[in-house]
Parts: sequence; C-alpha cells; structure tokens
Amino acid sequence: MEYSRSIAGEVALVTGAASGMGRATALLFGSEGAHVAVTDRDEAGARAVADEIIAAGGSARAWGFDVADAAQIESVVKAVAECFGGLDIVVNNAGVGGFRAIDDPDYDTTWQRLHAVLVTSHQRIIRAALPHLRRSKAPRVVNIASTEALGATSLNSIYAAAKAGVTGLTRALAVELGRDGITVNCICPGPISTAMTSRISDQDREVYAKRRTALRRYGEPEEVAHMTLSLCLPAASFITGVTIPVDGGLMARNA
Repeated sequence: MEYSRSIAGEVALVTGAASGMGRATALLFGSEGAHVAVTDRDEAGARAVADEIIAAGGSARAWGFDVADAAQIESVVKAVAECFGGLDIVVNNAGVGGFRAIDDPDYDTTWQRLHAVLVTSHQRIIRAALPHLRRSKAPRVVNIASTEALGATSLNSIYAAAKAGVTGLTRALAVELGRDGITVNCICPGPISTAMTSRISDQDREVYAKRRTALRRYGEPEEVAHMTLSLCLPAASFITGVTIPVDGGLMARNA
C-alpha cells in the first residue's frame, strides 16, 4: 500500500469554493498539484478562484453550481469527471445560514432551504460521485459541518439540526462505503473568519473568542483547509467516520 502525502494529479471537487473555507481549500489543493473543480453558485467568483490557481501554475476549472438543484448535481459531477478524467476527492463545503425561532411563521420554509443545501446536497453529490470514487486509488469524501452540530446556539435549531445530520450521514456512509476503500470524514469548524461571520463586529468577535475558545481567537479559513487536505491524503487511508472539530478549543472549554 502507498502512504503518499501528496494529492498531486488527483481530481478534487470543492463546493462553495468562491469564498471563505471553500476558496482556501481550492487554492491549497491547487498549490498541492491537484486538478481542482472550483464550484459555487457564484460562478464569477468560482471562475476568479480557478484563474488564481491557474495563474499560480496549477490546474483548475470553474462551474456555476447550485447544490440545492438535483439536476445540476448530476450534470456538474459528470462534467468534472469528463473534464479531468475521473474524480478522487469530494469536499462538501457549500453552506448557508438562517436563524429562526421555532414559532416563526417562516420556520418550515427556512428548514427546507437550509436542509437542501446543508445536508441533502451532500448525499446527492456523494451518490453522483460514487462510480468515479470507486475507480479511484485513494477516494476521499470530506463533509464540512459545524460545531453547531455538537453544541447549539439559541434560534439556530434549523442549522444545528442540518449540521448534526451531516455528522450522522458521515458516520453511516463511512461504514457503508468502507468496503470500497472510500473514506468519509467530517470537519466541524468553530468560529472562523468568513463572510458569514463578517457581519459580527470586531469587538463582539474578540469578546466571544476570548470567552469561548482556548486559543482566544477566531480561526482562519486556511486552518480548516489544511485539516481538509490532511484527511484527503492517500496516507490518510485508515481514518474514516470521524468528526473533527477545528475550533480553537471551543468544544473543550467549559469556562
């Protein structure tokens, strides 16, 4: 068995890759020599990231991709595999937020929208990618959840339920697909400096980080991207079904 620590030449599909953790992951994978399918609902943003990878000497192509659209999932996964000659790595990163009280009239509508993006899309993308992953020498799936799956925030029950669904899906598919050598793992980022957290004031972010995290700061998207890369290495062949917080010690700290 080969225990390589390189993903050079492998084909990686990253969703939600126009910004934040997805962008950091796509750029890192490109710098490591992978062929990167940069996908996002923001097609222009995805194209900009792909261009950045290519300008740095890497290999990438962009696709506009609404992961809530089942038909697009089939067509984009097929197009990626045809473009690069296969598919080895799937990173389900695309996300959306939406706080709602349980008695909010729009709760059900928000539930459907968030679950479509945050968990239903994961299983659909994995299912579409399966024929290609089964032909790969080092097939990897990494699902990006959240520490909200491990400990919830008030008014965030929809998001927390969806992210908890991602952790459960990860464990179940790791067991089911283990016979094919496909590893399925999950990362739960904590407070990370992304567009979703940019609306929080710097003062509130500093107070929260010092009160809640062991490292007393927000994380950077690149710090999540490096954990994603670690789980995708051929050498990570005996790691599957795990949920790893990348949270600066948020879940470890009681006070």
